Amino acid sequence: MTSGSPPVPRATAAPEGLGLAGRTAMVTGAGSGIGRACASALAAAGARVHVVDMDAAAAKAVAGTIGGQAHVVDLARAETVAELPADVDILVNNAGLQHVAPLTEFPPDRFALMQRVMVNAPFLLIRRTMPYMRARGWGRIVNISSVHGLRASAYKAGYVTAKHALEGLSKVAALEGAPHGVTSNCVNPGYVRTPLVERQIEAQAAAHGIDAAQVVSEVLLSRSAVKRLIEPEEVAAAVLWLCGPHTGYVTGASIPLDGGWTAA
Repeated sequence: MTSGSPPVPRATAAPEGLGLAGRTAMVTGAGSGIGRACASALAAAGARVHVVDMDAAAAKAVAGTIGGQAHVVDLARAETVAELPADVDILVNNAGLQHVAPLTEFPPDRFALMQRVMVNAPFLLIRRTMPYMRARGWGRIVNISSVHGLRASAYKAGYVTAKHALEGLSKVAALEGAPHGVTSNCVNPGYVRTPLVERQIEAQAAAHGIDAAQVVSEVLLSRSAVKRLIEPEEVAAAVLWLCGPHTGYVTGASIPLDGGWTAA
C-alpha cells in the first residue's frame, strides 16, 4: 500500500458501442482518483472533457494527457460555478472530501463545507447544464455517490449526510429530465483506491497501531464480501456505461459497486 498518487492513466480504447464522439463532458474533482479515471474513460470514448479541480497542477496534467480543457475552480464557492461551461452533454459530479469525527465533536464549519461541495455544487451544476441537455434532447448526469449514500457509518456525519442528499437530488433530476432524454443516476462505490482513501488508511493505521494491510482488511472492508479495494477505473467503467446508447431507460437509479456491502 503506497500513499503516493499513481500516474495519470492514459486513455484507452472505448468498449465497442460506447462511442461518445461529438459529446462534451464535464467531470468535477477530475485531478485525481475516480474523477481522473472518469475523465480518461470519457475522453477515450471520444468525448471532449472539461477537467474541473481546485488543484491547478493536477487539472492541467489530466487535461494535457487526455486532450481536455482544465478549469481551476473551488466548488465550495457558489459564485465560481458560473465560471464553468453550461453547454455539456454529460455531467459527472464527483468532487468531494471526507472528515471523520464523532457527531458531537464534528466541526460545524467542516460539515457546512462538505454540504457546499457535495450537495450545493452538484445542484448548481445540474441547474446550469440541464437546459442545454434538454434543448439537445439528450443528456447524462452521473453523480458519484457512495455506499454511504445508502448506508450510514459512525463518525461520518458530514459525508453520510451529503451523499444521502445527493441521492435525492439525483432522483429529482431523473424525474424532471426524463421527458427530455436526460438521465440522472448515482454510482455507489465502497472504498476506492484513491488519495482520499489512502490518507484514511494512513490515519487509521497510526490511530490503531496496525499496518495498512490490516486497516484495509479489518476496518475498511469489514462489511464487504469482496475483500479488496475498488480501482478507480472500475467506477469509471460504470460511469461510461451509464453514458452509452443502451442505458436511456436507466434513470433515478443507484448502482452499488460495493463488493456486496449492501447485500448483507
